[in-house]
Amino acid sequence: MLQPKKQLHRKWQKGRSRRRLVETRGIVLSYGHFGLQALDAVWVTAQQIEAARKAITNSLKREGKVWIRIFPDKPVTKLPPEVTLGGGKGEVDRYVFPVKPGRVLFEVDGVSEAVARAALRLGGHKLPMRTKIIIKEKE
Repeated sequence: MLQPKKQLHRKWQKGRSRRRLVETRGIVLSYGHFGLQALDAVWVTAQQIEAARKAITNSLKREGKVWIRIFPDKPVTKLPPEVTLGGGKGEVDRYVFPVKPGRVLFEVDGVSEAVARAALRLGGHKLPMRTKIIIKEKE
C-alpha cells in the first residue's frame, strides 16, 4: 500500500473545510491523453487507490502507461474499541488523500480511446466518489 517513508509529524490535525470548494491544483492532464477526474470531495484511502490502479492496469492488459496523480500522506488516527475518554489521540490507522472536485486522479496513455475509457471506468468504480473521464485536446 502507499504510505509515506518519512514524516515531519506522525499525527496531523483533522483540518477544517475551506471556502474554496473546488481544486485549483492538479486539474489538467500533465502526462497522458486520458484521465480520471473527481467530481466530489472525499478522503481517498491508500487501499482504494491501489484497488483502482489494479483495475486500470488489468483492464489495459499490460499495454500503455498509467500515472497515479495522488498520494495518501495524511494520517488518520483511530482509538481502539471500548476505550474511555481521556486516553489521548489514537494511533495512526490509515493514510488518506483529501480530494476536492476537479482533481485528476489517474492518467493513461499509449492505448486507444475505447480501451482507455473502459479501463478508467472500471477504476472509477473502485473509488468512493463520482468521477468523469477527460481527454486532452489535440494541439
